[in-house]
Amino acid sequence: MAKIAVEFDEASRQSARVQLSRGPVRYLLAQGDDWTVSDVICTAGPDDRAFEEQHSHVCIAVVVSGSFQYQSSSGRELMTPGSLLLGNVGQYFQCSHEHGVGDRCVSFTFEPRYFESLAAEAGIQTRDSRLPLRVPPVRELSTVIARVCAGIAAVGSPSRQIWSTDSAEWQEISLELARRTLELARPVMPKPGFSPAAEARITRLVRMIEAQPDAEHKLSTLAREARLSRFHFLRLFQHLTGLTPHQYVRRARLRWAATRLTVDPARVLDIALDSGFADISNFNRAFRAEFNINPMAHRRLRSRTS
Repeated sequence: MAKIAVEFDEASRQSARVQLSRGPVRYLLAQGDDWTVSDVICTAGPDDRAFEEQHSHVCIAVVVSGSFQYQSSSGRELMTPGSLLLGNVGQYFQCSHEHGVGDRCVSFTFEPRYFESLAAEAGIQTRDSRLPLRVPPVRELSTVIARVCAGIAAVGSPSRQIWSTDSAEWQEISLELARRTLELARPVMPKPGFSPAAEARITRLVRMIEAQPDAEHKLSTLAREARLSRFHFLRLFQHLTGLTPHQYVRRARLRWAATRLTVDPARVLDIALDSGFADISNFNRAFRAEFNINPMAHRRLRSRTS
């Protein structure tokens, strides 16, 4: 994940030099007859105006780094790493960066009929239903999110990406991601309002956690940093991100570790300690609980498929 962050910073600087609008820049990773995968870098910040856009395809975008606000007529969501941004065909939306600069997403787009056929194959009814705006970074997504992050890390800097017709890995990921999304995406009740100041505090802490997932992030320390009571902070954090602070930190650490196990030959013990785990046994238990596989088996499996 550190490598992804470095590549993101490099891409952000390059995009800012060549694009006065500071809007998103897309780099094609793979495509088929009815689907595409793109690496999307945005360098916009609080001073940049948000423009209305429209989804032309079914969209499932994995947030890899950064954070932003995503809203449409159906509501507003805080997008954080590990979450899915969902878009329906014809849906108007806006993305804004009110409390921080930039983000990086891997966007999977599907032709509507193709997406419906995937749902039918998975035995999931989608007729007359629309996807919600977001799926939070829940455990059920961890394996496929780790594959996306490893794929990005393996590709390297977006400025050096060259699309290859050998896109079997990305197609497999797109199918798994679509299935998981269809299983997890359910219509949600409208959320109560919250102040921009509260959202700004949580966004700042999310970015701090993502920048240093290995640091000790205690509930009391995070609440104090947010200038909120522990009870109010816990409720607000879970409301905005979909996870408790402990779940979010643990998932960020494991996502970072899973990516390193795929692209970094370092010892499992070193990766465990670097990811913020006190010992290898605790890391092994947490990793197996998250990915249903032990770290060494994960490394061997991903090495065979990369």
